[in-house]
Amino acid sequence: MEKRICLFCNEAINGRSDKKFCSDLCRNAHNNKLNSNENNYVRNLILMLRKNRRILQYVLTSDKITLAKQKLLDLGFNFKYITHTQITRNGHQYNYCFEYGYMLLDSGLVLVVKKQIESEHKS
Repeated sequence: MEKRICLFCNEAINGRSDKKFCSDLCRNAHNNKLNSNENNYVRNLILMLRKNRRILQYVLTSDKITLAKQKLLDLGFNFKYITHTQITRNGHQYNYCFEYGYMLLDSGLVLVVKKQIESEHKS
């Protein structure tokens, strides 16, 4: 009978003939190693989106506010990271980070708004 070796730690495997790992620890470590690049990409993307959301939440002190684009940049906002866009009937485009959105205006200004979430409408 052929000796089976753990795919992660190269130790001998005992038990079922279809086992690939000597323990759950090795199986988890192997799969985490395989997925680490993808997981890091997703983790970093989510961190950027959450940071943008926090910045929009911080500057929005009323229903809507207009401020300089540079103010958002100074706070660390990255305009490359959004969750979705919305085009109004008038053809204006709003970019959103979750429920917080902004519209780029002329002369370096930005209009910041908050979209009402479904659960906020229910009484």
